[in-house]
Amino acid sequence: MSTYTDLFERILKAQLEAVKKENVKAKNLGRLLKPIFEIHSNGIRHFKNRVWLPLFGGLRDLIMHESHKSKYSIHLGSDKMYQDMKKLYWWPYMKADIAAYVSKCLTYAKVKAEHQRPSGLLQQPKIPKWKWEHITMDFVTGLPRTSSGYDSIWVIVDRLTKSAHFVPMKKTDGMEKLTLLYLKEIVCRHGVPLSIISDRDSRFTSGF
Repeated sequence: MSTYTDLFERILKAQLEAVKKENVKAKNLGRLLKPIFEIHSNGIRHFKNRVWLPLFGGLRDLIMHESHKSKYSIHLGSDKMYQDMKKLYWWPYMKADIAAYVSKCLTYAKVKAEHQRPSGLLQQPKIPKWKWEHITMDFVTGLPRTSSGYDSIWVIVDRLTKSAHFVPMKKTDGMEKLTLLYLKEIVCRHGVPLSIISDRDSRFTSGF
């Protein structure tokens, strides 16, 4: 990486470029600069004691590259990398930018895959002996919103007869609302199933 002096000069130059009148106007930063940035004695602007990295001079990419790929970090994941970087630097949407950067790293993807537990062989579920004892669940999301505000469908299928319930819902419905829907639409009509197969959606694994 560049020496500390070189990095200091690059940061100062990028910040001065960013606060030029034409750039402030273009980036809509005018209302943000004075209230939140502190200028230290060395001329560097800080936000809550963290160095501000503006969108000039390729500084963000440089810092992310060094933080992610240096011999001391060994291709960090986005969460760890963000936690380390936010101690020193700040810019808007920093966490999202770091996640996007890490997602493009082929080395990190390979290392992550090598350390994951290998998945087992697929197993064919046994054929049910009675209807509505064994069911599957899934969500269909991203649908046009109805006049009632519904934008998703909860699909619950009996594995034996392949009959199904299509329950309208909102993507933002919480676990309590889904539980009440499940009791009303499934348990009240068919009783409590012996098993449920799902795609491991977080809503299914959160204590449903």
